[in-house]
Amino acid sequence: MEEAILKKQDAKAAVRKKKWIDPEIGVEFSWKTIKSQKQLILMSVPILIYLVIFNYVPIWGWLMAFQNYRPALPFFKQKWVGFDQFKFLMGDDVFLQVLRNTLGMSLINLVLGFVTAIVLALLLNEIKTKIFKSTVQTISYLPHFLSWVIAAGIVASTLSVEDGIVNVVLMKLHIIKEPVMWLSIGHYFWGIVGAANVWKEVGWNTIIYLAAITSIDPSLYEAASMDGANRYQKMRYVTLPGIKATFIILLIMNVGHILDAGFEVQYLLGNGLVVDWSQTIDIFVLKYGIALGNYSLATAAGIFKTIVSIVMVLSANYIAKRLGEERLL
Repeated sequence: MEEAILKKQDAKAAVRKKKWIDPEIGVEFSWKTIKSQKQLILMSVPILIYLVIFNYVPIWGWLMAFQNYRPALPFFKQKWVGFDQFKFLMGDDVFLQVLRNTLGMSLINLVLGFVTAIVLALLLNEIKTKIFKSTVQTISYLPHFLSWVIAAGIVASTLSVEDGIVNVVLMKLHIIKEPVMWLSIGHYFWGIVGAANVWKEVGWNTIIYLAAITSIDPSLYEAASMDGANRYQKMRYVTLPGIKATFIILLIMNVGHILDAGFEVQYLLGNGLVVDWSQTIDIFVLKYGIALGNYSLATAAGIFKTIVSIVMVLSANYIAKRLGEERLL
């Protein structure tokens, strides 16, 4: 009896050496399966090489954050300063102000980006005329293909004091008595950046929600119609729950970029009058790190962004898991 049990255990151990089962999805893998998909594996090799060279090899440069780095000196002769660069960042009033600006603009972009994309997707889904629907969708995502240099020029012209359409319309409606210098008032800057991001990216962000809506079972809409649901009730009880999983996954991914409020639009639209509201971490790194040759400080700021991003993604993923929602990891 004992010999039979031992043989059975040895057989199971031998099977484990040849194949394994993913505990999350219950899919069985084996070397035979891998060999049968060797073409796909070979196709992925260039991408893996690219990721290693450009995403993992440069990580050794993070060591500069713990040094008083000087380009002229060999690497092993650099002066090690430990966490002094990080302590300086956390105690610097300028960096804390920049961090406030970054979080503020990032949250505005996050909320407006999701709300406008979902609303536009719902409205486009209700349009039955294909030509009109395609026209609206094409017009809405064309600004995505403009560079921020061109887009910022359009925004600046729109808000111009002399002949900007915003001032002209508001004066015609008697909402304001004289032109407003929108880009010279710090309190307006975050809203302008948020509106510019919506105008440029809302159509592009809508595409994935439209794709998610097309995957909803049409029988659900038919059942809702039989129950007497109108269009708004179908949106609320069928369409929105149908795209909830997509929304959660995108939210988790975007939370990881909470400190990526942008660089181009703030750099191009910003000026000395709104510098206290326009500077982001990326501009701080360029201005006080790279431009002044303080590469250690710039690297420390980059590491800070990376750590915050990882913590935010893991936290959002854990919260989604605890709530029983779709998750990224």
